Amino acid sequence: MSASPTLYDTIIAGAGPVGLVLACELSLASCSVLVLERARDPSSPLKHAPFGLRGLSVPTIESFDRRGLLDPIAAQAAGPGTPGTAHFMAQARRPGGHFAGIPFFHDRIDTTRWPYRLPGPVSSIAAELARIEAVLATRAEASGITILRGEGVEGFRETDESVVVQAGGRSFRGLWLVGCDGARSAVRKAAGLGFTGTEPEFTGYSVQAELANADALKPGRHYTAQGMYLFTPPGTLAMADFDGGAFHRAAPITREHVEGVLRRISGADVTVTDLHLATTWTDRAHQASAYRHGRVLLAGDAAHIHSPLGGQGLNLGIGDAMNLGWKLAATIRGDAPAGLLDSYERERHPVGARVLDWSRAQVALMRPSPSSRALEAIVRDLIETPDGATYFAERVCGVSLRYDLGEDHPLIGRSVPDFALSDGQRVGTLMRNGKGLLLDFTSSPSLRALAQRWPARIGYGAGTAQDGMGLQAVLLRPDGIAAWASDTVPDEAALGRAATRWFGD
Repeated sequence: MSASPTLYDTIIAGAGPVGLVLACELSLASCSVLVLERARDPSSPLKHAPFGLRGLSVPTIESFDRRGLLDPIAAQAAGPGTPGTAHFMAQARRPGGHFAGIPFFHDRIDTTRWPYRLPGPVSSIAAELARIEAVLATRAEASGITILRGEGVEGFRETDESVVVQAGGRSFRGLWLVGCDGARSAVRKAAGLGFTGTEPEFTGYSVQAELANADALKPGRHYTAQGMYLFTPPGTLAMADFDGGAFHRAAPITREHVEGVLRRISGADVTVTDLHLATTWTDRAHQASAYRHGRVLLAGDAAHIHSPLGGQGLNLGIGDAMNLGWKLAATIRGDAPAGLLDSYERERHPVGARVLDWSRAQVALMRPSPSSRALEAIVRDLIETPDGATYFAERVCGVSLRYDLGEDHPLIGRSVPDFALSDGQRVGTLMRNGKGLLLDFTSSPSLRALAQRWPARIGYGAGTAQDGMGLQAVLLRPDGIAAWASDTVPDEAALGRAATRWFGD
């Protein structure tokens, strides 16, 4: 009789950034994790600049900082002068991002309008996907996580106690299975979860080519009667052909085809002499009907897909992983309060739906129609005002994210600022262990004693804050979200209830 498969606490399908972040989060709680990845080789030219550049939002930057991952990722982050960076990096005004190609600039953003953000400019980092994945894989493997490449999930069988996963002709067994395996998720399909939304309006192209007469094209982004093209000399192109997504994955991408699309959209007599790299994508926007089915969960593109406009996809998936990781770990440990794991979908599903609508709104501005050009002109005027630039910045940068936790204090449900304490410690370093954190700006012995009721789940940081924003104490969940806060003498009973709600008895 053959031995039964090793039982893992969690099996994760997909070794992209979302799956790897989730694996690292679970490892902080000493959970055993197996990651199954379909691709044998993680390397791809599409993971490097220019097409592999990913803008990291404020929540993502904060999450990486709180786990000690930001410095190695930012060490090779792209900035002005880096080869392959977008054309707008060379502009005189510092851009903060864009909406359907319409830029907003830092000199128009009023950060004082954002509650509970420490003073200073909006942080932004553009890093190569290859670099992000390499740093996360190194952390995962150093944490004892097993990553099996060339072992894509083919199906699974769920029981009351576990999930038996078939991959690469073998069986693996876990208490939980999480699908982080992309838009065509085998886990989502095998679980029978619905995936609905809006169908594509265009086929997008990302191309690196040699052009015989590149001076016939204007650098930058341009909307035409046939679509949109973005040209970064000498030969980097992005195009949107409003064909209903018909060409995506329909046929090989040839030099002749790219040349034809470019000529039709740009109206320029351009010759593509050589095609170095080309891929297609669409604006299809779909979301899973549920993020959980029994012992199976979804995160990242397996749970939601949309166009890459505005660079929201990676950040949305990282947010899923950070929200799910500590909740699933507490469930595995057996100390999760009732309903904790269900709060993952309750908190993240609305966030995903909002990003999908943000993507759809950009498509509406890109359509090759007189009404879209008229709407574009209005948005250009609005985005140049302080009100407009601040609104678009808070959406693109993620600073408007707030979960509805049923509490009145305006900080609760938001990511906590990186408060610096008098002893030099700050939130970003105090959260490296993946536990919750009670920040006590009053250094109260009774608050310290209360935190010690959950020594394995809540850390304690005390001292005067350099800028405490008038707060006396704040309770952070392991994902850095404020679960309780007080501007006055802390109500210890209310704090105790909040701690019990999120960390159990």
